[in-house]
Amino acid sequence: MAKNTLSSRFRKVDIDEYDENKFVDDQLQEEPAEPQGPDEGEVDSLIRQGDLVRAFHAAFRNSPVNSKNQLVKERTQAVVLKVLTSFKSNEIEQAVKTLDRNGIDLLMKYIYKGFEKPTENSSAILLQWHEKINRRNHLSPET
Repeated sequence: MAKNTLSSRFRKVDIDEYDENKFVDDQLQEEPAEPQGPDEGEVDSLIRQGDLVRAFHAAFRNSPVNSKNQLVKERTQAVVLKVLTSFKSNEIEQAVKTLDRNGIDLLMKYIYKGFEKPTENSSAILLQWHEKINRRNHLSPET
């Protein structure tokens, strides 16, 4: 048999809170904005100005490493590859020296991605980048 309680707790529930038309997913509100990759216009402008080291760093800014958006990842890969192929052989080592350990790791990821989808002459340039990174790591290993 039902027990009669004189409780009025049920009256404190706001039923409008559960209205389907008003529902907002909590996960969407709490997640930080996903990185959208580098500013392609800024990178292109820096390449045209000949400031390749700044273009190099701008290409890595807002890198979508943990993103699930494949389109953003592919666009970022294309921007990074454009920057890497803009360097002359004798300028690569200077750019590599400006990176910390995390930057080197990120650069290696983009180099290997570039090997997966080579374009004309990109493999030769990516091999030069790879060589300079390995040379730097052997000369001054960081722990």
